[in-house]
Amino acid sequence: MEAKVIFSNEQLKEAFESLKNSDEELYKKLEKARNDIAHNAFCGRNVKKKLIPKSLIQKYNINNLWIYNLSKDWRLLYNIATPDKIEILAIILEWMDHKDYEKLFKF
Repeated sequence: MEAKVIFSNEQLKEAFESLKNSDEELYKKLEKARNDIAHNAFCGRNVKKKLIPKSLIQKYNINNLWIYNLSKDWRLLYNIATPDKIEILAIILEWMDHKDYEKLFKF
């Protein structure tokens, strides 16, 4: 079943679209991730519930988190929701470089 991939908010969507002009390489990686997630929402790595950073739970009101490796240096965080039994939503929450990713998960 294909998933509908959306952004968590309009600002994130605009940031993604602006990459087309400012960082074409990252834009292409994010676009590939969107396509991969649309075809298989479970293609990323699932984060165990107890390891989901509390800041993300509070910010996005999520109960699951998935990580998609964009490259060696970049990560995409997304959530999977099923608002009804017919549709799967993959909600892109953030993307970040590995340094910020390590800070978030306190490695």
